[in-house]
Amino acid sequence: MLEIGSDAPDFELKNQDSESVKLSEFKGKVVVLYFYPKDNTPGCTTEACDFRDSMDSLKKYGIVVLGVSSDSVNSHKKFHDQKRLNFNILSDQKKEVIKMYGADGPLFTRRITYIIDKNQKVAHLFDKVHPQGHSREVLEKINELHLL
Repeated sequence: MLEIGSDAPDFELKNQDSESVKLSEFKGKVVVLYFYPKDNTPGCTTEACDFRDSMDSLKKYGIVVLGVSSDSVNSHKKFHDQKRLNFNILSDQKKEVIKMYGADGPLFTRRITYIIDKNQKVAHLFDKVHPQGHSREVLEKINELHLL
């Protein structure tokens, strides 16, 4: 995992619509970068829908949410549309970004969330994530760290 205060490594991945998304595009904004094991599984669905349902509050502060798993773009598209997600989920089938961010587990991608500040430094990380209510926990931490 990356150290708090370290530079968040830039990357470019395809989103659910096959569009390229680069972390560096969001310099000047707080980014919530969360890694999850698999589309359409109970915990991952709970976590994604929790972020979806909190998006008005997060967007109000200009916070960007990006989800990453090793599922395909096609899988992400179905998941995104079925759950009516209102943020990008990114496909990392080669697990390059997943490994770079220390989210590669023995069987599945680990559930880890990074808060990346406006200067693209790691401001905080959650390595023990409980999907239910995680978005509230993230927003509280962003406020506590005075990142807005």
